[in-house]
Amino acid sequence: MADLIKVKEPKAIFKTIIAILLIAGCFWASQWQFQRGIDRQQRNANIESALSKPMLKLEGLTSDYESVEWRTVEASGTLDSSNQILLKNRYFEGVYGYEVLTRFKLTDGRNLWVDRGWVKAGKDAKTAPKITQIPDGKISITARFRLDRSLPQGAFFALPASGAGMISKLNAQSGLESEGFYLDLIDGSEPSLKPEVPAQVPELSDGPHLAYALQWIFFAGLIGYGRILIRRGQILTSKEL
Repeated sequence: MADLIKVKEPKAIFKTIIAILLIAGCFWASQWQFQRGIDRQQRNANIESALSKPMLKLEGLTSDYESVEWRTVEASGTLDSSNQILLKNRYFEGVYGYEVLTRFKLTDGRNLWVDRGWVKAGKDAKTAPKITQIPDGKISITARFRLDRSLPQGAFFALPASGAGMISKLNAQSGLESEGFYLDLIDGSEPSLKPEVPAQVPELSDGPHLAYALQWIFFAGLIGYGRILIRRGQILTSKEL
């Protein structure tokens, strides 16, 4: 009976419960990462499929926007230099700059934002970046169709087209009404419309999610193995006593 008492591990049940909870947490994290990997694969497949499809006329598109995200569209209308905003904290090849968003009125009367691509920041905070002048009158553009949930959120700096300086801070979705989608500009009827650095398509890789899922399963195994070693060490210690 004395030997059996020595084998008892202090707070053994508590330690086992903690180990079980940690293992359960690892399996939950593994499943979460696995699902993220599957979702990313599906997103990548949807983007690749949309990019390969024929171009659409935006003027005839008035519904079912979900099914045409990332499709190439052709649109006609006028750009409004008085409603132009710069999204800060954007980088291209390690260089700080802005994403240029310009108001666009379609020939059918609808208003939306057009992402005209990236521009390098000025030499200091007081110097506006150099933005390509907007052509006057009606233009035609080729662009990628994007949903408003993808529109960059946060603070924007509004600058006049002349680049004279900062005039006010705006929020991308305040003060003006617009459609529930926007466009990534690819090219246009005027040479000046073609962005030097167009809005980028997301990296179409599977990412590390599936590897992370396996990593969490490995962690769960380590926790279980560690709990066994602790118990085994307690037994061996008791036998030596």
